[in-house]
Amino acid sequence: MTRTVVVTGATSGIGRATALELAGRGDRLVLAARSPATLDEVRDECRAAGARAIAVPMDVTEPGAVAALADAAQAEYGRVDAWVHTAAVMSYGRFDETPAEVFEQVVRTDLLAAAAVAREALLRFRAGGGTLVLTGSVLGHITAPYMSGYVAAKWGLQGLARTLQQEARETPGVAICLVNPGSVDTPVYRQAANYLGRVGRPPPPIASPERVARAIAHCLDRPRREVSVGRLNVVMRFGFTALPGVYDALVGPLMRRAGLTRQPIAAHRGIVFTPNPAGEAVRGGWLPEVSQVVRAVGGRAATVASAVRRRLP
Repeated sequence: MTRTVVVTGATSGIGRATALELAGRGDRLVLAARSPATLDEVRDECRAAGARAIAVPMDVTEPGAVAALADAAQAEYGRVDAWVHTAAVMSYGRFDETPAEVFEQVVRTDLLAAAAVAREALLRFRAGGGTLVLTGSVLGHITAPYMSGYVAAKWGLQGLARTLQQEARETPGVAICLVNPGSVDTPVYRQAANYLGRVGRPPPPIASPERVARAIAHCLDRPRREVSVGRLNVVMRFGFTALPGVYDALVGPLMRRAGLTRQPIAAHRGIVFTPNPAGEAVRGGWLPEVSQVVRAVGGRAATVASAVRRRLP
């Protein structure tokens, strides 16, 4: 049976990659995000992949917007079988130097809007069941300096998801999944609000958004309570829990070295309150394209082979 899937945060990063992944699997899609023009582009990309898709421009933090989105999905397709929530914003800065309204909007977007989505999805699932996939973060299990709003929201989301999973045991056919990526090659780091004076970046190792999208799609096929995407997630969680003193001593210097670029930037509010369509894409440019890597490796191999042949008698 073809599923109807709502994807919130569909214009960029993990959300956009997920929309395209699900389109390739033949799901019927309801795509939602704040940028109407970019959302139309994603809808057209999904239709080109053979999927039925509609675009519903909306802001998940606006009162009533999530309910209106669910109504639009049911009006178009008659039901909602699954909901993937990926909408998120970030802010860099010391807690005491980040404007209160920015901190609060990050929490509102990353936690309270996720709660609004969960509430609406569960209401729609009562009739015939369904799967809700929330996108968390490894930062829902550990902490890092200069990202207090994002970390607080993701810890809250972890608790919310766990609670919903416990309650869902009493609701046959309803599954709650939490996908926790580590560093991912998305535009969110450059799009983040910034009060540190240096542009943020994902610390290595970096996963592709397509890899996270596949994990989300697998959860829709075979729901799992929690999925971690990132080679060092388990190591970081162990260090945070078992060696807190060592972790706290190391995380600041590591964050400044690996989580921030040397590129200076003036203080700004990023996309916390308003979107930036020009910065929306699946990838953020932190990982090289596979074709570039193949060409580089092939070119280096050819050079080495040529040098070896010249030295042979």
